[in-house]
Amino acid sequence: MKKSIKYSALMLTATVLFAACGNKEQKSETTTNENPVEEKVDVKDVEGRKNFGDAAVITPLPAIMIATWDENQNPDVMMAAWGGQCGPKHITFQLSAHKTTDNIRLKKAFTISFATKDDIVQSDYFGIVSGNDVPDKVAKAGFTITKSPNVDAPIINEYKLTLECKVVTFDEDENGGARVVGEIVNMSADESILDEEGNIDLGKLQPVIFDSAKRTYRVVGEKVADAWGAGKTIIEKEVK
Repeated sequence: MKKSIKYSALMLTATVLFAACGNKEQKSETTTNENPVEEKVDVKDVEGRKNFGDAAVITPLPAIMIATWDENQNPDVMMAAWGGQCGPKHITFQLSAHKTTDNIRLKKAFTISFATKDDIVQSDYFGIVSGNDVPDKVAKAGFTITKSPNVDAPIINEYKLTLECKVVTFDEDENGGARVVGEIVNMSADESILDEEGNIDLGKLQPVIFDSAKRTYRVVGEKVADAWGAGKTIIEKEVK
């Protein structure tokens, strides 16, 4: 049994975005994407540190699972790391040319779930096998689907937290990729990951992040402090 939950703001994980969200009032589904002119930067080493140039490690990177239909209503899922929440009701991610990119272009909708410790084998499989090569990869992973009642996309039943999204912007590049911004229409969660008050408990979900430095997955860790609370100790010292 799944329980639908709506929040005015979704605090799923602290993610660093690789793509800009854009104007939330913008309603066009396809826009022209003009990349800024790249200027050569004379990079200087930061003294006292090991310098890597432009080889960036951004953390944390969410392991988001994007589910879509193709033209034959065949389900597909892929893992992506370049994305995250960019507003109270919006999520964004950057894709290169994939089956998923084609499906989103076609259907203007998708669902987002999150890889977890319990399903990392299947989730990694979805990231390394293309739906172009293995059309039935969802079934091969032993996963099942439910048709979303809100958007034209599948819900993967085995993922315990899912966002149903419609496309707000789809900015294509010259190589067949796209920067996508979606509006979250509904979020649903399995009751097994809820706390006593009916809120989502990430400790029960155990989502994973992608560690690009080590090329590994890591489980979201223990609670270290209360948000908008830990920093108050500095304010209290200033008052004294």
